[in-house]
Formats: sequence, C-alpha cells, structure tokens
Amino acid sequence: MAAELHITKVAVGCAEIETLRERLGSRAHSGETFITTRFRPKRESELIGGSLFWIIKHRLVARQEILGFEDDPDGKRCRILLSAELRPVRAHPKRAHQGWRYLAGADAPADLGGDEAEGMAALPSAMAAELSALALI
Repeated sequence: MAAELHITKVAVGCAEIETLRERLGSRAHSGETFITTRFRPKRESELIGGSLFWIIKHRLVARQEILGFEDDPDGKRCRILLSAELRPVRAHPKRAHQGWRYLAGADAPADLGGDEAEGMAALPSAMAAELSALALI
C-alpha cells in the first residue's frame, strides 16, 4: 500500500464484511469490480493505485485497490474501478459520512497479516465486532 492518498466510503446496508464481499462479488469480472458515485473525485489521478477503505459500524474494516475511473453508461455518474480482492485491515474507528472522503496514506490502517486474518475469520462475527469495539483487535 504505497499510495499517499486513499478514500473512505460507508458500506451502506452491510452489517459485516461478508455482506460487503457478496455484494461486490456479484458484479466482479476478470479480477475487477466497481462502485458508482454521482461526483468524480477532483483528485482522481492521485487516487489511482491507492485504496478505497470501507466503513462498517463506524470502523474502517477492509480496503480495495483503486484501478481507475470511468463514466457510467448513463452518463450522469462515475464508476470507481476497484480490484475484486477485498483485503481486511486492522479495524480503525471512523465516523460515518455521506459519499466518500480522502484519507492520507499516513492515516491508513495496515492490512491484517495471513495468520491474523485467518484468526479473525475464525471468530464469530458478533464476537469480532465486540472485540473490535473494545479496541482489543
């Protein structure tokens, strides 16, 4: 994660990371997926190679690499092209917001390591959420 600029977005309607994974996976193709937004980021060239960090229950929980931007076929929106790989990160508190917000590279949470990610996946989601809320994981 070498990029200096990222964005954050609330995963609306997702109570856990698996729900987000299923939603994004339903439109994945050839290792890529996308989300749509009404407004193209003004700093889009700085974001390519950075990540979109997802907020679930007031915590940054996962990220996807930003591959690029394109106009949506309806001509009124912008697509943010993302890697289909959803990478869990160390949970970090983040207030919810509308749309997306910029995140400096220095403020971005680190990815969970292999053993760490496997251990987190083995925990029941309610327990993982509670431990995270207590800042224990």
